[in-house]
Amino acid sequence: MLKEFYVIVGGPAGLGVMRTGYILAKTFMRHGYWIFGTNDYPSIIRGGHNSYLLRISKEKIWSHRNLIDFVLALDKYSVLKYADKIRRDGGIIFDEKIDVDLKLEKRFLIKIPVSTILEKNGAERVMANSILMGSIIALTGADIDILLNVIKESFRKDIAEKNILVAKNGYNFTLNKYGKFYSIEKNSESRKILVTGNEAIGLGAIASGMKFFSAYPMTPASPILHFLARHQYDGDIIVLQAENELAAINMIIGAAFTGIRAMTATSGGGFSLMTEALGLAAMTETPIVIVLAQRPGPSTGLPTYTSQGDLRFVLHASQGEFPRIVVAPGDVNECFEKTIEIFNLTDKYQVPGIILIDKYLAESHMSVDMFRDEDVVIERGEYISGEYFGERYGRHIFTETGISPRAIPLTKNAIVKTNSSEHDEYGYTSINPKIVCDMMEKRFRKIQYMERENIVRYKIYGDGNILLVSWGSTKGPILEAQKILDGEGIDTTFLQIIYLSPFPSKNIHDVLTKYDVKIDIENNFTGQLAGLIMEKNGVKIDKLLLKYDGRPFNPIEIVEYVREVAG
Repeated sequence: MLKEFYVIVGGPAGLGVMRTGYILAKTFMRHGYWIFGTNDYPSIIRGGHNSYLLRISKEKIWSHRNLIDFVLALDKYSVLKYADKIRRDGGIIFDEKIDVDLKLEKRFLIKIPVSTILEKNGAERVMANSILMGSIIALTGADIDILLNVIKESFRKDIAEKNILVAKNGYNFTLNKYGKFYSIEKNSESRKILVTGNEAIGLGAIASGMKFFSAYPMTPASPILHFLARHQYDGDIIVLQAENELAAINMIIGAAFTGIRAMTATSGGGFSLMTEALGLAAMTETPIVIVLAQRPGPSTGLPTYTSQGDLRFVLHASQGEFPRIVVAPGDVNECFEKTIEIFNLTDKYQVPGIILIDKYLAESHMSVDMFRDEDVVIERGEYISGEYFGERYGRHIFTETGISPRAIPLTKNAIVKTNSSEHDEYGYTSINPKIVCDMMEKRFRKIQYMERENIVRYKIYGDGNILLVSWGSTKGPILEAQKILDGEGIDTTFLQIIYLSPFPSKNIHDVLTKYDVKIDIENNFTGQLAGLIMEKNGVKIDKLLLKYDGRPFNPIEIVEYVREVAG
């Protein structure tokens, strides 16, 4: 029985590389396996090498590994690229008409008459991937009916029927000529879902009661727009593609001002354009949520790759000083949970909130147990609608907590007035020094109450004598590295910081000072989290494992570094 194996799909853009990876991921998940799938593609519309790396395991997994057992090669380049990377007892599955001279054992070369099958069945070239999918199902001993059902769900009826037909041809040919390499176990009782970080955020937003989403497409945040657009009727929400990022954030500020939960999503370049409006939300104390899916910069940088270089930018974006909430989920479950949480917190404290993810987490697929939204609690804070029963209403009235009662426009007996300039408690512009100071102190008074919230600000994994510190999507590779290190007798502790603002300085101080050996692990050049810890806690982390080539950490990179440190 196969306990764990790795499949990579390779080919040029336009031949369905990503769709193939997704269909296979879903197929093996329905056999009862845990799945992690991640993609790699350049920033061009057609052509260029695309790949989808799929890890399939009987045990729960957290990230990819740079290992390959089977290659589904849609062109000659893919055959040659991965030929020397296949592990023992694997194989390259490709069209027999691809002319390659490889000095490999015949067992490794799974030649399929792809072109013949397509021509015989009147199928288009883009359906070649279905033939190769049928082949790998045969080689692994998987259930062909599960694959065919996933294909049926993935396309409209006429296209699905043709794909099913050629997939069967690929399956039967491979079984007859090559037989089964393995025989995998099927667990039909498995109840998992396969989602990306982007999709989990979208689902969390719907579960939280978000009713308006506006965005301008920007990789790698665009899939949130696409996902919510597909589900806007099911989720009873309005989704709008704005003309640019400035319009998108101003639209959600307007929606939130009327009492509606609203969100936008972008990447670093788009967020740069949003920063002045971010200050508008802060000054008017209008709760909004922004998803920032990071990619390498500066400027256009690497548009389709991953990075954690925007942490400091997000913490200080927009002119002036104001409180904000910044949360960095580390996996798809946290993407769902923390999206719901930040909507509640921004409403309660009337501040802007930012969900900080990156391309690796945003676009990678992970199988998880089904999300539970029946237990979701919605907290709107000091929210007033219908009628106001107090004395003269002031949108920015002074309170002990700094949180003013929030009446929405058209509330009876309340004139709702605010201002982007500094203002008094009734929303009228003021340059009075005392009022200016009182208002600044009012807004910042919220932080001490935010810090008392009963939420998970950080997590600790393991109990070793070497401390690994990180945030965001590095969580997965670190957890995988910990498993490998544990097997070698090297015990580590992993401190995952989830809330970057307000920063949990008091909560993590004892953890940070307990260890002599501390390693900061980040996908950026300057070790931004290590600098933030020094600023907030006065604790210096000397050992930095930094990666800034646009690619996520491979767990082995972390293992090798920790081995070296451990001596």
